[in-house]
Amino acid sequence: MTPENALPFIDIHPPVADALAAGQPVVALESTIITHGMPYPDNSAMAANVEKIIRDEGATPATIAVIGGRLKIGLSDAEREALAQTTGAMKLSRADLGFAVAQGRTGGTTVAATMIAAHLAGISVFATGGIGGVHKGAEKSFDISADLDELARTPMIVVSAGAKAILDIEKTLEVLETRGVPVVAFGSDVMPAFWSRQSPFAAPLRLDTAEEIADFFKTRRVLGTDGGMLIANPVPETDEIAAEVMAGHIQAAQQTAEAQRVSGKAVTPFLLSKILELTGGASLKTNIALVENNARLAARIARAL
Repeated sequence: MTPENALPFIDIHPPVADALAAGQPVVALESTIITHGMPYPDNSAMAANVEKIIRDEGATPATIAVIGGRLKIGLSDAEREALAQTTGAMKLSRADLGFAVAQGRTGGTTVAATMIAAHLAGISVFATGGIGGVHKGAEKSFDISADLDELARTPMIVVSAGAKAILDIEKTLEVLETRGVPVVAFGSDVMPAFWSRQSPFAAPLRLDTAEEIADFFKTRRVLGTDGGMLIANPVPETDEIAAEVMAGHIQAAQQTAEAQRVSGKAVTPFLLSKILELTGGASLKTNIALVENNARLAARIARAL
């Protein structure tokens, strides 16, 4: 799809359309965190609160999803609530976004699909929890998220808490470097690890303000270096779970996934669900806190742009 011929398939929520027309800051939000990342009603409350945080920071939220074959750029409260209660929603990436639209299906958009849709609408900033990446054991399974290639091709500032800690962070960084994607840690010299503020890996780049991030993005456009930027924003210290604690839970969840032969798109939702169980709900609280933190920073970047 291109911006011109995609219009018959897209519904832009009126507040989002008004903000874009007026040149006001808009922040895109993905929806697999609603359909696959959290149980109801936590997913609904989280999604509503994240949108409120973005509004409070002076930007307009645009939660993106496919509902009944319509590519939604921004959701009404009723649409968001219905999506939170939907069962059997597809998990949509670049490969099957068009399929869901063509077949009249409903699905949550991953980082990759959200970037595609946001770019079509003219949105440059996107807040998520954590990106997909290189799964552990990828040298055998070749399980590498399409998010990484999308970051290389679509001009978008993606604010996350780094790659999900269930992934191979070191290999994910290597792939991003090969694809020419700038990885910037916000206010930190080391990469965060989703639920934890620190990983063993140094951050390739560091910036300390939203204005510096916006200036970097604009400079890349002037220089013609296409593609996106990943901003790795550590979870607030009061909300983190120590990396050494999470390591044991992640290992146990991965062993269970292997024993049950979970594969493909089912791996990440399965691992997140198992880790939620193993942490007694603590991982969900941290997940919500980091998404809120990322939304706040994304709104400030959008305003700086």
